[in-house]
Amino acid sequence: MNNTELAETLVAGHAISKADARKVVDDLFAAIVAAAQKGDEVSLSGFGKFKVKDSPAREGRNPANGETIQIAASRKLAFVPAKAVKDALNA
Repeated sequence: MNNTELAETLVAGHAISKADARKVVDDLFAAIVAAAQKGDEVSLSGFGKFKVKDSPAREGRNPANGETIQIAASRKLAFVPAKAVKDALNA
C-alpha cells in the first residue's frame, strides 16, 4: 500500500475529498518525521512506536575488492509494533 492507496482508504471511510485525504496522509508522515528529527518518540496507541536509533561509525569491507572502508555514524528511524499488531499478524 502506498500513500495514494492509503488516502483512498480514508476517502472510502469518511466524507472527504481525495485531495483532503492525501493532505492528511502527507501531514501525518511529516509530523512523524519532524518529531524524529527532534529525537522524540512517536507512540501511536494500539499501533506501535517510531523512535530514533543511533548507529555508531564502524569499519566495513568493500565487497568488490575486499578493501576496508569507514562507514559513517547515522541515525535511523525504527518501528516497534504494538502487541495488538503483532497478534494480528500472527493469528
